[in-house]
Amino acid sequence: MAGSIRRVVTGHDKDGRAVVVSDGPAPFVHHNPLLPGWQSTDIWRTDATPAAIHATPGETTLGPRRQLPTRNATVLRINHFPPETEAIRTMSVEEARKAFAALGNEQAATFGKGGRHPRMHRTETIDYAIVLAGEITMLLDDQDVVLKAGDILVQCGTNHAWCNRSNAPAVVAFVLIDGEFEPELKERFGDASHP
Repeated sequence: MAGSIRRVVTGHDKDGRAVVVSDGPAPFVHHNPLLPGWQSTDIWRTDATPAAIHATPGETTLGPRRQLPTRNATVLRINHFPPETEAIRTMSVEEARKAFAALGNEQAATFGKGGRHPRMHRTETIDYAIVLAGEITMLLDDQDVVLKAGDILVQCGTNHAWCNRSNAPAVVAFVLIDGEFEPELKERFGDASHP
């Protein structure tokens, strides 16, 4: 599943009949030079809740790389995770911070602030993670959870990292939904979530 991802977008013609508006490769593919082999493809973004439904939807994914949805919005993306290398496991705090900066969300990084892995981070979102292929390990503060193709994880603003400890690529679909920590959590974590 590496490479381009076909994205089909529907809409309505002038008579209100359902039609295909676009059918082709998703145009926004991000590679992070600090994470070799990793790829992220934004499939769609909404910018409000309820989301505006247009007869002919425009492109929603272009512009600078943004890890998170904007306020009251969503993001759908597909990430390809190559097997984790020693270079990733031994990143310095500064290298980890730079890797998150390249993803568009430097302040989410928690490595060096209690995170136990260089890719540890926390966002103020509810994330649905659907493993499409391979195997991926989700690290929490004190637990590891191995997920395989067909498994679904609901991430509720927790400190976490994604590690591919297998010998084959893993592919995960993510739906990120803007959220808000309850007051006790917000006081504990601060505003570490929105760029």
